[in-house]
Amino acid sequence: MAVASLLWTLFLFSIIFSLQSSSSTSEDTPITRFQQYLRFNTAHPNPNYTAPISFLINQAQSIGLTSKTIEFVSGKPILLLTWLGSNPNLPSILFNSHLDSVPAESEKWIHPPFSAHKTNDGHIYARGAQDDKCIGVQYLESIRNLKSRGFVPLRTVHISYVPEEEIGGFDGMMEFAASSEFRDLNLGFAMDEGQANPGDEFRVFFADRVPWNLVIRAEGIPGHGAKLYDNSAMENLMKSVELISKFRETQFDFVKAGKAANSEVISVNPVYLKAGTPSTTGFVMNMQPSEAEAGYDLRLPPMADPDAMKKRIAEEWAPSIRNMTYTIIEKGKLRDHLGRPIMTPANDSNPWWSIFKQAVEATGGKLAKPEILASTTDSRFLRTLGIPVFGFSPMTNTPILLHDHNEFLKDTVFMKGIKVYESVISALSSFEGVSDQVI
Repeated sequence: MAVASLLWTLFLFSIIFSLQSSSSTSEDTPITRFQQYLRFNTAHPNPNYTAPISFLINQAQSIGLTSKTIEFVSGKPILLLTWLGSNPNLPSILFNSHLDSVPAESEKWIHPPFSAHKTNDGHIYARGAQDDKCIGVQYLESIRNLKSRGFVPLRTVHISYVPEEEIGGFDGMMEFAASSEFRDLNLGFAMDEGQANPGDEFRVFFADRVPWNLVIRAEGIPGHGAKLYDNSAMENLMKSVELISKFRETQFDFVKAGKAANSEVISVNPVYLKAGTPSTTGFVMNMQPSEAEAGYDLRLPPMADPDAMKKRIAEEWAPSIRNMTYTIIEKGKLRDHLGRPIMTPANDSNPWWSIFKQAVEATGGKLAKPEILASTTDSRFLRTLGIPVFGFSPMTNTPILLHDHNEFLKDTVFMKGIKVYESVISALSSFEGVSDQVI
């Protein structure tokens, strides 16, 4: 009886051990590694960079990549991983993504935004699932698969994980791109984040719009709320608001008529109005203020003329003859070091385009018409240096949910992206042609 009981106990332990081993094995997959990365809370205003970098270094070591952490601004590290090519004298390739993410309002999500919850239908919910922790893991998983097949790149491949992209990249990629460490990489080509597409084609971006923060201010003589007189602060400001609104309508009409994409026009959107004399109950309603101001978010495509825009602002939107002043904060450049619009040719004149396009098509994928990104990424810091960059996140049949509630990525879409990047990385890193010319 005792022997039978002992054998039964041993049998149960063997089953438990087997289940645990099976569970442990099943947990170490591309999907679970993606979920691990998503669970690090890197949302502003207090992103945790230490934990995800430690995770990424461990992943890099597991597949034989070297790692280096650089800090140009204290507490804002940049992680650089390297896969040495067989001919390191050739210009290298860089695959970039950012560590940080925008905040998430947890109460408005179906699942907690940093839980990386995976539903029965394969939707992985997390802040950063699309923007852009997906590509950060896909790069590594693609290299893991390539290495397992014995592939050796001709060109050295670098992977960078940078901080602060969501708030402008000024303490991240901008500092990195201006450094000697960056120059030592001897880059010939780079890739960065793109966006999802609800359709069945992959989107690719060859330029970004450049953001300007515009503040216009008006001054005037204060007066009684019942008095009618010329050149009050509010009157002067509202004249400018009307002119700016008309310009916005004109630009938007091109989009509505199908003559231009949203990212190909200059967008001007009001973000705040400030005027009035505060009181304990709100504002003093019988007093016209002596000052008033409005703030606008401008986005300029690379083909826009920055000098013409500044002239319009100075002469029409905030003219000194109406007691107007203004300030512009340019968060990027529209021209490169040779004075050309900052964009990467997406045609056969650029050999990198042809290789990239063929690599995507080799997986059965199809590229949509190349686009200008309506917003802004870290790509602009590289393109300013004359380095060709394409923005590309392989997500088809996926709603665009970056910065939105309930951001998710389907597991099959994520896995397909790994296969696409296997093809892209192997093709780009095998390119033997001349590529160190400034494009």
